[in-house]
Amino acid sequence: MSTFPKRTAILVGGGPAPGINSVIGAATIRAILSGSEVIGLKDGFKWIMQGDISHVMPLTIDSVSRIHFRGGSHIGISRDNPTKDKKYLENAVSSLLRLNVDQLITIGGDDTAYSAYRIEQVADGRVRVAHVPKTIDNDLDLPKAISTFGFQTARHLGVEIIKNIMTDAKTTSRWYFVVTMGRKAGHLALGIGKSAGATLTLVPEEFGNKQIKFEQLVDIMVGAIIKRLSYGRPDGVAILAEGLVELMDPNEFKQMVNVERDAHDNIRLAEINFGEILKARVQERLASFKLKATIVAKNIGYELRCADPIPFDMEYCRDLGFMAAKFLTDGGSGALISMQEGKFVPLYFKKIIDPKTNKMRVRMVDINSETYHIAHHYMIRLKREDFIDAHELAKYAATAGISLDEFRKHFEYLVKDDTVPESGDDAVAILEKTEMPAKKTTAK
Repeated sequence: MSTFPKRTAILVGGGPAPGINSVIGAATIRAILSGSEVIGLKDGFKWIMQGDISHVMPLTIDSVSRIHFRGGSHIGISRDNPTKDKKYLENAVSSLLRLNVDQLITIGGDDTAYSAYRIEQVADGRVRVAHVPKTIDNDLDLPKAISTFGFQTARHLGVEIIKNIMTDAKTTSRWYFVVTMGRKAGHLALGIGKSAGATLTLVPEEFGNKQIKFEQLVDIMVGAIIKRLSYGRPDGVAILAEGLVELMDPNEFKQMVNVERDAHDNIRLAEINFGEILKARVQERLASFKLKATIVAKNIGYELRCADPIPFDMEYCRDLGFMAAKFLTDGGSGALISMQEGKFVPLYFKKIIDPKTNKMRVRMVDINSETYHIAHHYMIRLKREDFIDAHELAKYAATAGISLDEFRKHFEYLVKDDTVPESGDDAVAILEKTEMPAKKTTAK
Protein backbone atom coordinates (compact mmCIF):
# COMPACT_ATOMS: atom_id res chain seq x y z
CA MET A 1 0.00 0.00 0.00
CA SER A 2 1.31 3.45 -0.90
CA THR A 3 2.32 5.89 1.82
CA PHE A 4 2.06 9.66 1.75
CA PRO A 5 5.61 11.05 1.78
CA LYS A 6 6.39 14.44 3.22
CA ARG A 7 9.56 15.24 1.36
CA THR A 8 11.95 13.33 -0.87
CA ALA A 9 15.65 14.23 -0.98
CA ILE A 10 18.08 13.24 -3.75
CA LEU A 11 21.88 13.29 -3.53
CA VAL A 12 24.78 12.12 -5.70
CA GLY A 13 28.02 10.66 -4.36
CA GLY A 14 31.30 9.47 -5.90
CA GLY A 15 32.40 10.50 -9.38
CA PRO A 16 30.26 11.71 -12.30
CA ALA A 17 28.70 9.33 -14.82
CA PRO A 18 26.49 10.03 -17.85
CA GLY A 19 22.84 9.60 -16.90
CA ILE A 20 22.82 11.13 -13.42
CA ASN A 21 20.47 13.90 -14.50
CA SER A 22 18.16 11.37 -16.13
CA VAL A 23 17.79 9.65 -12.74
CA ILE A 24 17.27 12.95 -10.93
CA GLY A 25 14.67 14.13 -13.42
CA ALA A 26 12.62 10.94 -13.52
CA ALA A 27 12.76 10.43 -9.74
CA THR A 28 11.68 14.03 -9.12
CA ILE A 29 8.72 13.86 -11.49
CA ARG A 30 7.54 10.48 -10.13
CA ALA A 31 7.84 11.62 -6.49
CA ILE A 32 5.99 14.88 -7.09
CA LEU A 33 3.18 13.08 -8.90
CA SER A 34 2.94 10.82 -5.84
CA GLY A 35 2.37 13.84 -3.62
CA SER A 36 5.88 14.46 -2.32
CA GLU A 37 7.87 17.65 -2.31
CA VAL A 38 11.42 17.07 -3.67
CA ILE A 39 14.73 18.71 -2.81
CA GLY A 40 18.24 18.19 -4.09
CA LEU A 41 21.03 17.93 -1.52
CA LYS A 42 23.93 19.80 -3.07
CA ASP A 43 27.36 18.15 -3.18
CA GLY A 44 26.40 14.72 -1.94
CA PHE A 45 26.85 14.06 1.78
CA LYS A 46 29.29 16.96 2.15
CA TRP A 47 27.03 19.39 4.00
CA ILE A 48 24.43 17.27 5.76
CA MET A 49 27.11 15.13 7.44
CA GLN A 50 28.37 18.37 9.01
CA GLY A 51 24.87 19.23 10.21
CA ASP A 52 24.54 22.02 7.62
CA ILE A 53 21.10 22.04 5.97
CA SER A 54 21.49 25.27 4.02
CA HIS A 55 22.87 23.68 0.83
CA VAL A 56 19.64 22.40 -0.69
CA MET A 57 17.66 23.29 -3.79
CA PRO A 58 13.99 22.70 -4.61
CA LEU A 59 13.36 20.36 -7.53
CA THR A 60 10.22 20.86 -9.58
CA ILE A 61 8.82 19.24 -12.70
CA ASP A 62 9.58 22.39 -14.70
CA SER A 63 13.16 22.58 -13.44
CA VAL A 64 14.03 18.95 -14.25
CA SER A 65 11.88 18.11 -17.26
CA ARG A 66 14.75 18.47 -19.76
CA ILE A 67 17.86 17.78 -17.70
CA HIS A 68 17.98 14.12 -18.84
CA PHE A 69 19.66 15.26 -22.06
CA ARG A 70 22.66 16.65 -20.19
CA GLY A 71 25.74 15.23 -18.52
CA GLY A 72 27.11 16.19 -15.12
CA SER A 73 24.95 16.51 -12.03
CA HIS A 74 22.21 19.12 -11.65
CA ILE A 75 22.73 19.05 -7.87
CA GLY A 76 26.51 18.63 -7.73
CA ILE A 77 28.50 15.69 -6.41
CA SER A 78 31.18 14.84 -3.85
CA ARG A 79 33.11 11.92 -2.38
CA ASP A 80 32.56 12.95 1.26
CA ASN A 81 32.08 9.85 3.38
CA PRO A 82 29.64 9.93 6.34
CA THR A 83 30.61 6.40 7.45
CA LYS A 84 34.08 7.43 8.62
CA ASP A 85 32.73 8.73 11.91
CA LYS A 86 29.58 7.82 13.83
CA LYS A 87 28.94 11.53 14.44
CA TYR A 88 28.84 12.17 10.67
CA LEU A 89 26.16 9.50 10.28
CA GLU A 90 24.13 10.94 13.14
CA ASN A 91 24.50 14.44 11.67
CA ALA A 92 23.36 13.22 8.26
CA VAL A 93 20.24 11.55 9.65
CA SER A 94 19.50 14.51 11.92
CA SER A 95 19.87 16.89 8.97
CA LEU A 96 17.40 14.85 6.92
CA LEU A 97 14.87 14.91 9.75
CA ARG A 98 15.34 18.66 10.22
CA LEU A 99 14.64 19.06 6.52
CA ASN A 100 11.42 17.07 7.02
CA VAL A 101 12.76 14.34 4.67
CA ASP A 102 11.30 10.87 5.01
CA GLN A 103 12.52 9.50 1.66
CA LEU A 104 16.11 9.57 0.43
CA ILE A 105 17.38 8.57 -3.02
CA THR A 106 21.14 8.20 -3.29
CA ILE A 107 22.94 7.92 -6.63
CA GLY A 108 26.46 6.53 -6.67
CA GLY A 109 28.85 3.59 -6.72
CA ASP A 110 29.81 1.02 -4.10
CA ASP A 111 31.01 3.56 -1.52
CA THR A 112 27.79 5.57 -1.77
CA ALA A 113 25.77 2.34 -1.60
CA TYR A 114 27.39 1.54 1.74
CA SER A 115 26.75 5.07 3.00
CA ALA A 116 23.09 4.69 2.01
CA TYR A 117 22.95 1.35 3.84
CA ARG A 118 24.34 2.90 7.03
CA ILE A 119 22.03 5.93 6.80
CA GLU A 120 19.06 3.59 6.58
CA GLN A 121 20.27 1.64 9.62
CA VAL A 122 20.82 4.74 11.75
CA ALA A 123 17.52 6.30 10.63
CA ASP A 124 15.78 3.15 11.90
CA GLY A 125 12.61 3.57 9.86
CA ARG A 126 12.38 7.34 10.09
CA VAL A 127 13.86 7.78 6.60
CA ARG A 128 13.32 5.26 3.82
CA VAL A 129 16.34 4.88 1.51
CA ALA A 130 16.81 3.67 -2.08
CA HIS A 131 20.11 3.61 -3.97
CA VAL A 132 20.62 3.88 -7.73
CA PRO A 133 23.96 2.30 -8.83
CA LYS A 134 26.20 4.29 -11.16
CA THR A 135 29.75 3.93 -12.40
CA ILE A 136 31.39 4.06 -15.80
CA ASP A 137 33.64 1.23 -14.53
CA ASN A 138 30.73 -1.26 -14.84
CA ASP A 139 32.15 -3.13 -11.85
CA LEU A 140 29.16 -3.35 -9.49
CA ASP A 141 27.96 -6.93 -9.07
CA LEU A 142 24.59 -6.55 -10.73
CA PRO A 143 22.91 -9.79 -11.88
CA LYS A 144 23.06 -11.22 -15.38
CA ALA A 145 25.79 -8.82 -16.51
CA ILE A 146 23.45 -5.80 -16.41
CA SER A 147 25.38 -2.61 -17.16
CA THR A 148 25.84 0.04 -14.53
CA PHE A 149 24.47 3.30 -15.81
CA GLY A 150 26.98 5.51 -17.57
CA PHE A 151 29.11 2.62 -18.82
CA GLN A 152 27.55 2.38 -22.28
CA THR A 153 27.93 6.12 -22.89
CA ALA A 154 31.53 6.11 -21.62
CA ARG A 155 32.42 3.16 -23.87
CA HIS A 156 30.71 4.77 -26.86
CA LEU A 157 32.59 8.05 -26.49
CA GLY A 158 35.83 6.25 -25.59
CA VAL A 159 35.66 4.36 -28.89
CA GLU A 160 35.20 7.63 -30.78
CA ILE A 161 38.34 9.02 -29.14
CA ILE A 162 40.37 5.86 -29.81
CA LYS A 163 39.21 5.76 -33.43
CA ASN A 164 40.80 9.15 -33.98
CA ILE A 165 43.92 8.21 -32.02
CA MET A 166 44.35 5.06 -34.12
CA THR A 167 44.25 7.15 -37.28
CA ASP A 168 46.83 9.54 -35.85
CA ALA A 169 49.04 6.63 -34.75
CA LYS A 170 49.08 5.13 -38.25
CA THR A 171 49.53 8.51 -39.94
CA THR A 172 52.45 9.57 -37.75
CA SER A 173 54.03 6.12 -37.15
CA ARG A 174 53.78 6.31 -33.40
CA TRP A 175 52.41 4.32 -30.47
CA TYR A 176 49.83 5.53 -27.97
CA PHE A 177 49.56 4.19 -24.44
CA VAL A 178 46.01 5.13 -23.41
CA VAL A 179 45.09 4.72 -19.74
CA THR A 180 41.37 4.43 -19.06
CA MET A 181 39.35 4.54 -15.84
CA GLY A 182 38.55 1.30 -14.05
CA ARG A 183 39.73 1.13 -10.43
CA LYS A 184 39.34 -2.59 -9.83
CA ALA A 185 38.02 -4.09 -13.05
CA GLY A 186 38.87 -3.68 -16.72
CA HIS A 187 35.39 -3.56 -18.26
CA LEU A 188 35.73 -0.03 -19.65
CA ALA A 189 39.24 -0.58 -21.02
CA LEU A 190 38.26 -3.88 -22.64
CA GLY A 191 34.96 -2.49 -23.92
CA ILE A 192 36.74 0.41 -25.61
CA GLY A 193 39.72 -1.61 -26.83
CA LYS A 194 37.72 -4.48 -28.25
CA SER A 195 35.09 -2.30 -29.91
CA ALA A 196 37.67 0.02 -31.47
CA GLY A 197 40.04 -2.79 -32.50
CA ALA A 198 42.97 -1.38 -30.54
CA THR A 199 46.29 -3.19 -30.92
CA LEU A 200 46.06 -4.65 -27.42
CA THR A 201 44.28 -4.08 -24.14
CA LEU A 202 45.63 -4.89 -20.67
CA VAL A 203 43.23 -5.40 -17.77
CA PRO A 204 43.95 -6.41 -14.15
CA GLU A 205 41.94 -9.63 -14.44
CA GLU A 206 44.41 -11.33 -16.76
CA PHE A 207 46.92 -11.34 -13.91
CA GLY A 208 44.51 -12.97 -11.44
CA ASN A 209 45.06 -11.96 -7.86
CA LYS A 210 48.82 -11.96 -8.25
CA GLN A 211 50.90 -8.87 -7.73
CA ILE A 212 52.05 -7.40 -11.03
CA LYS A 213 55.71 -6.61 -11.49
CA PHE A 214 56.20 -3.33 -13.31
CA GLU A 215 58.86 -4.89 -15.54
CA GLN A 216 56.31 -7.50 -16.64
CA LEU A 217 54.09 -4.75 -18.06
CA VAL A 218 57.14 -3.20 -19.68
CA ASP A 219 58.04 -6.50 -21.35
CA ILE A 220 54.46 -7.06 -22.55
CA MET A 221 54.52 -3.69 -24.26
CA VAL A 222 58.03 -4.13 -25.67
CA GLY A 223 57.09 -7.59 -26.98
CA ALA A 224 53.99 -6.15 -28.66
CA ILE A 225 56.01 -3.36 -30.29
CA ILE A 226 58.61 -5.84 -31.57
CA LYS A 227 55.92 -8.18 -32.92
CA ARG A 228 54.19 -5.26 -34.60
CA LEU A 229 57.47 -4.04 -36.12
CA SER A 230 58.10 -7.51 -37.53
CA TYR A 231 54.88 -7.05 -39.53
CA GLY A 232 56.22 -3.75 -40.87
CA ARG A 233 54.09 -1.56 -38.62
CA PRO A 234 55.79 1.03 -36.36
CA ASP A 235 52.46 2.17 -34.92
CA GLY A 236 49.93 0.90 -32.43
CA VAL A 237 47.45 1.80 -29.72
CA ALA A 238 47.47 0.04 -26.33
CA ILE A 239 44.57 0.46 -23.90
CA LEU A 240 45.56 0.10 -20.24
CA ALA A 241 43.09 -0.13 -17.37
CA GLU A 242 44.15 2.17 -14.52
CA GLY A 243 43.39 -0.64 -12.07
CA LEU A 244 46.67 -2.27 -13.09
CA VAL A 245 48.35 0.23 -10.78
CA GLU A 246 46.60 -1.13 -7.69
CA LEU A 247 48.12 -4.58 -8.33
CA MET A 248 51.65 -3.19 -8.60
CA ASP A 249 54.42 -3.89 -6.12
CA PRO A 250 54.91 -0.44 -4.54
CA ASN A 251 58.59 -1.23 -3.94
CA GLU A 252 59.11 -1.48 -7.69
CA PHE A 253 56.86 1.41 -8.55
CA LYS A 254 58.19 4.00 -6.14
CA GLN A 255 56.58 6.90 -7.97
CA MET A 256 53.29 5.78 -6.36
CA VAL A 257 54.38 5.83 -2.71
CA ASN A 258 53.03 9.24 -1.74
CA VAL A 259 49.95 9.40 -3.93
CA GLU A 260 46.86 11.16 -2.62
CA ARG A 261 43.82 9.17 -1.47
CA ASP A 262 40.16 10.21 -1.45
CA ALA A 263 37.68 10.21 1.46
CA HIS A 264 37.02 6.50 0.97
CA ASP A 265 40.78 5.71 1.13
CA ASN A 266 41.00 4.94 -2.57
CA ILE A 267 44.16 5.90 -4.45
CA ARG A 268 43.47 8.79 -6.82
CA LEU A 269 44.52 6.73 -9.81
CA ALA A 270 43.80 9.44 -12.36
CA GLU A 271 46.47 11.62 -10.72
CA ILE A 272 49.22 9.02 -11.22
CA ASN A 273 51.05 9.58 -14.50
CA PHE A 274 51.12 5.84 -15.13
CA GLY A 275 51.26 6.13 -18.91
CA GLU A 276 54.27 8.46 -18.84
CA ILE A 277 56.15 6.25 -16.37
CA LEU A 278 55.48 3.15 -18.49
CA LYS A 279 56.37 4.98 -21.68
CA ALA A 280 59.79 6.03 -20.36
CA ARG A 281 60.69 2.52 -19.22
CA VAL A 282 59.48 0.91 -22.47
CA GLN A 283 61.64 3.30 -24.49
CA GLU A 284 64.64 2.42 -22.33
CA ARG A 285 64.00 -1.28 -22.86
CA LEU A 286 63.63 -0.84 -26.63
CA ALA A 287 66.92 1.04 -26.69
CA SER A 288 68.63 -2.04 -25.23
CA PHE A 289 67.64 -3.82 -28.48
CA LYS A 290 68.76 -0.78 -30.51
CA LEU A 291 65.12 -0.05 -31.35
CA LYS A 292 63.26 3.20 -31.07
CA ALA A 293 59.56 4.02 -30.95
CA THR A 294 57.74 7.31 -30.65
CA ILE A 295 55.25 6.82 -27.82
CA VAL A 296 52.54 9.18 -26.58
CA ALA A 297 50.93 8.59 -23.19
CA LYS A 298 47.33 9.72 -22.77
CA ASN A 299 44.63 9.38 -20.11
CA ILE A 300 40.95 9.27 -20.97
CA GLY A 301 38.24 9.21 -18.35
CA TYR A 302 37.43 12.74 -17.29
CA GLU A 303 36.35 13.37 -20.90
CA LEU A 304 33.77 10.58 -20.55
CA ARG A 305 32.31 11.09 -17.07
CA CYS A 306 30.25 14.25 -17.66
CA ALA A 307 29.30 13.60 -21.27
CA ASP A 308 25.70 13.84 -22.40
CA PRO A 309 24.26 10.32 -22.14
CA ILE A 310 23.53 8.29 -25.26
CA PRO A 311 19.86 7.21 -25.68
CA PHE A 312 20.54 3.84 -24.00
CA ASP A 313 21.59 5.52 -20.76
CA MET A 314 18.90 8.19 -21.02
CA GLU A 315 16.16 5.56 -21.13
CA TYR A 316 17.83 3.19 -18.65
CA CYS A 317 18.41 5.95 -16.10
CA ARG A 318 14.92 7.36 -16.40
CA ASP A 319 13.60 3.86 -15.64
CA LEU A 320 15.88 3.62 -12.60
CA GLY A 321 14.88 7.05 -11.29
CA PHE A 322 11.17 6.35 -11.76
CA MET A 323 11.40 3.01 -9.94
CA ALA A 324 13.50 4.46 -7.09
CA ALA A 325 10.78 6.99 -6.32
CA LYS A 326 7.98 4.45 -6.76
CA PHE A 327 9.75 1.91 -4.51
CA LEU A 328 9.96 4.44 -1.68
CA THR A 329 6.43 5.73 -2.16
CA ASP A 330 5.16 2.16 -2.03
CA GLY A 331 6.79 1.78 1.38
CA GLY A 332 10.01 0.08 0.34
CA SER A 333 13.44 0.84 1.83
CA GLY A 334 17.01 -0.39 2.11
CA ALA A 335 17.57 -1.56 -1.44
CA LEU A 336 19.51 -0.92 -4.59
CA ILE A 337 17.34 -0.30 -7.66
CA SER A 338 17.83 -2.68 -10.59
CA MET A 339 16.03 -3.37 -13.85
CA GLN A 340 16.22 -6.98 -15.00
CA GLU A 341 14.71 -8.11 -18.30
CA GLY A 342 12.49 -5.04 -18.29
CA LYS A 343 11.25 -5.56 -14.74
CA PHE A 344 12.09 -3.80 -11.49
CA VAL A 345 13.93 -5.96 -8.94
CA PRO A 346 15.06 -4.49 -5.60
CA LEU A 347 18.44 -5.76 -4.38
CA TYR A 348 18.43 -5.36 -0.61
CA PHE A 349 21.53 -3.91 1.05
CA LYS A 350 21.78 -6.74 3.57
CA LYS A 351 22.24 -9.26 0.77
CA ILE A 352 24.55 -7.36 -1.55
CA ILE A 353 26.91 -5.55 0.82
CA ASP A 354 30.04 -7.62 1.48
CA PRO A 355 30.48 -7.67 5.31
CA LYS A 356 34.26 -8.01 4.90
CA THR A 357 34.74 -4.90 2.77
CA ASN A 358 31.55 -2.94 3.62
CA LYS A 359 31.07 -2.47 -0.11
CA MET A 360 29.20 -4.14 -2.92
CA ARG A 361 31.06 -7.07 -4.39
CA VAL A 362 33.15 -6.15 -7.41
CA ARG A 363 32.25 -7.63 -10.79
CA MET A 364 35.41 -8.48 -12.70
CA VAL A 365 36.03 -9.22 -16.37
CA ASP A 366 35.60 -12.96 -16.92
CA ILE A 367 38.79 -13.92 -18.74
CA ASN A 368 37.41 -17.43 -19.29
CA SER A 369 34.50 -16.11 -21.36
CA GLU A 370 34.31 -16.38 -25.14
CA THR A 371 33.98 -12.59 -25.38
CA TYR A 372 37.37 -12.15 -23.70
CA HIS A 373 38.96 -14.93 -25.78
CA ILE A 374 37.83 -13.19 -28.96
CA ALA A 375 39.32 -9.91 -27.75
CA HIS A 376 42.60 -11.63 -26.84
CA HIS A 377 42.88 -13.42 -30.21
CA TYR A 378 42.68 -10.10 -32.04
CA MET A 379 45.35 -8.44 -29.91
CA ILE A 380 48.82 -8.01 -31.37
CA ARG A 381 51.03 -9.15 -28.49
CA LEU A 382 53.27 -12.09 -27.73
CA LYS A 383 51.22 -15.24 -27.21
CA ARG A 384 51.89 -18.86 -26.40
CA GLU A 385 51.68 -20.00 -30.06
CA ASP A 386 54.38 -17.50 -31.05
CA PHE A 387 56.93 -19.55 -29.13
CA ILE A 388 55.81 -22.75 -30.90
CA ASP A 389 56.07 -21.36 -34.44
CA ALA A 390 59.81 -21.22 -35.16
CA HIS A 391 59.33 -19.08 -38.28
CA GLU A 392 57.37 -16.41 -36.44
CA LEU A 393 59.79 -16.47 -33.51
CA ALA A 394 62.76 -16.05 -35.87
CA LYS A 395 61.07 -12.98 -37.34
CA TYR A 396 60.62 -11.40 -33.90
CA ALA A 397 64.16 -12.25 -32.80
CA ALA A 398 65.58 -10.74 -36.00
CA THR A 399 63.58 -7.55 -35.41
CA ALA A 400 65.03 -7.35 -31.90
CA GLY A 401 68.54 -8.11 -33.22
CA ILE A 402 69.03 -11.13 -30.93
CA SER A 403 69.07 -14.91 -31.25
CA LEU A 404 66.03 -17.16 -30.82
CA ASP A 405 67.35 -18.39 -27.50
CA GLU A 406 67.92 -14.86 -26.27
CA PHE A 407 64.42 -13.86 -27.35
CA ARG A 408 62.99 -16.80 -25.44
CA LYS A 409 65.04 -15.86 -22.39
CA HIS A 410 63.73 -12.29 -22.46
CA PHE A 411 60.06 -12.86 -23.26
CA GLU A 412 58.82 -16.44 -23.01
CA TYR A 413 57.97 -16.08 -19.31
CA LEU A 414 55.18 -13.71 -20.34
CA VAL A 415 53.13 -16.56 -21.82
CA LYS A 416 53.97 -19.27 -19.27
CA ASP A 417 50.61 -18.88 -17.53
CA ASP A 418 48.64 -17.93 -20.63
CA THR A 419 45.19 -19.48 -20.09
CA VAL A 420 43.62 -18.23 -23.31
CA PRO A 421 43.31 -21.15 -25.79
CA GLU A 422 45.40 -21.08 -28.94
CA SER A 423 43.51 -19.99 -32.01
CA GLY A 424 44.10 -23.21 -33.97
CA ASP A 425 41.55 -23.55 -36.77
CA ASP A 426 38.61 -22.15 -34.85
CA ALA A 427 36.29 -19.49 -36.22
CA VAL A 428 38.33 -16.60 -34.83
CA ALA A 429 41.49 -17.91 -36.45
CA ILE A 430 39.72 -18.18 -39.79
CA LEU A 431 38.59 -14.57 -39.47
CA GLU A 432 42.14 -13.54 -38.60
CA LYS A 433 43.54 -15.32 -41.64
CA THR A 434 40.92 -13.67 -43.84
CA GLU A 435 41.83 -10.24 -42.45
CA MET A 436 45.61 -10.79 -42.40
CA PRO A 437 46.48 -13.25 -45.21
CA ALA A 438 50.24 -12.74 -44.98
CA LYS A 439 50.56 -11.39 -41.44
CA LYS A 440 52.33 -8.37 -42.86
CA THR A 441 49.81 -5.57 -42.74
CA THR A 442 47.77 -6.18 -39.65
CA ALA A 443 45.28 -3.36 -39.46
CA LYS A 444 45.13 -2.96 -35.70
